Amino acid sequence: MATHMSAKDIAMATRGAFGPPSCRFTPSPQSRGARRLRRQAVSVDTEPLTSLAARIRQEVPILDQQVNNKPLVYLDNAATSQKPLAVIDAMDSYYRQYNSNVHRGVHYLSAKATTAYEDARAKVARFINAKTDREIVFTRNASEAINLVAMTWGLTSIKAGDEIILSIAEHHSNLVPWQIVAQKTGAVLKHVGLTQDMQELDMQHLRELVTPRTKLISLVHVSNMLGAVLDVEAVVDAARKVGARVLLDACQSVPHMQVDVQALGVDWIVASGHKAMAPTGIGFLWGR
Repeated sequence: MATHMSAKDIAMATRGAFGPPSCRFTPSPQSRGARRLRRQAVSVDTEPLTSLAARIRQEVPILDQQVNNKPLVYLDNAATSQKPLAVIDAMDSYYRQYNSNVHRGVHYLSAKATTAYEDARAKVARFINAKTDREIVFTRNASEAINLVAMTWGLTSIKAGDEIILSIAEHHSNLVPWQIVAQKTGAVLKHVGLTQDMQELDMQHLRELVTPRTKLISLVHVSNMLGAVLDVEAVVDAARKVGARVLLDACQSVPHMQVDVQALGVDWIVASGHKAMAPTGIGFLWGR
């Protein structure tokens, strides 16, 4: 977990922005995690990083164990994140206090669960600076979000001979759906290469690949393999010149950097909750 985050940052990030109903409700005042985070937020910004790291470890129960007689150190956040007490307490609160079907009942518990669910949609919208929470579609994960775009807009808008530009650094979740679309429609797949130092996508190569037949550019925002950050402005500029759409795989960027969808200028972004300290099985699609 990044040591530059304050306890206040952690509290903001774990107030149920991405979870299912179990994780989308503000922890009760009695929540252990919430109480602890509030106490820490007052003074933690001025603490040494070693002390801050120790405090953050206390908020993530899974780290409270020994592996080979040493404290567990978890560095695989690009794959999935561990869950702080604020999230675990929120899940516990849901199942103990208002477990019910969302948008499927008129009784008290269903209404409370539905309100929490829609509050979560509004939190996600604010988190990425969407114009409205109606632009947020909850999905099971980012893979489903990409498939949703591919199997709806992709199959109805992309024709034989049209071009889809990906990169050689994409996760298979951003490859396979477009391979299926290309097979079904007769579209052509193109792949952006890497710069000579292998650290970032080659923007000059991208510009060379774009033609008037390009209909979609779908790329990773931050690479989980290379750590490279995409030059989104350059991509959007190239796409707009030929009327193409842009989709960003934001699974790594949403948890680790500010993502402002209005400033980015893309058409869709996708992200998963489990990489952002939320439970497995939740993600979202944002679209204009």
